[in-house]
Amino acid sequence: MIKRKKIGLLIIISSPSGAGKTTIAKILASKNISTELSISLTTRQPRPEETNGKDYKFVNLDYFKKKIRKESFLEYAKVFENFYGTLKSPIFNKLKKGKNIILDIDWQGARQIKKKLPDNTLSIFILPPSLKELKKRLKKRNHTNSFVINRMKKAKKEIMHWQEYDYVVLNSDLKKCIQTIQRIIFAENNRSTRQSIISF
Repeated sequence: MIKRKKIGLLIIISSPSGAGKTTIAKILASKNISTELSISLTTRQPRPEETNGKDYKFVNLDYFKKKIRKESFLEYAKVFENFYGTLKSPIFNKLKKGKNIILDIDWQGARQIKKKLPDNTLSIFILPPSLKELKKRLKKRNHTNSFVINRMKKAKKEIMHWQEYDYVVLNSDLKKCIQTIQRIIFAENNRSTRQSIISF
């Protein structure tokens, strides 16, 4: 007898630094028990407020390169001289159990995943209200001028990739932005083409 089993949806959230993707991803994961936030591996040093295994899994460069050689990553990219990556195994295991997985990654990783899992991936790009507002948000984080300048240059390049995403959402009001994304996820998660896999 053929049995249809619902599988989870891989939800990619991308944005320029300061536009809110990390905050949005964490809130979305906290509001739904069937949704989890993927924890990426990174070679960068943890910030004072970050916890290993919660915000990222902080690893050294040799370990990361070993995972690359073993083709363990679903996606990985080099950003500001540091590597970031998502391991395949935990993602696939959770999707098979019906969990939605949120990935807080950039356009490079999004592009890789959409090629590998086009039928079960939902990609959303978050835009700031304006570049002026984005610069203001970065300055509020007490970053140096050189840091803000570098991030703004990168932001302009990242925004050029918005057309590669399924949806683009403006984050001028965080609450409304979250509500919009929740409606998108609900609709996409219930599309028949994403509903199930066949098992025996």
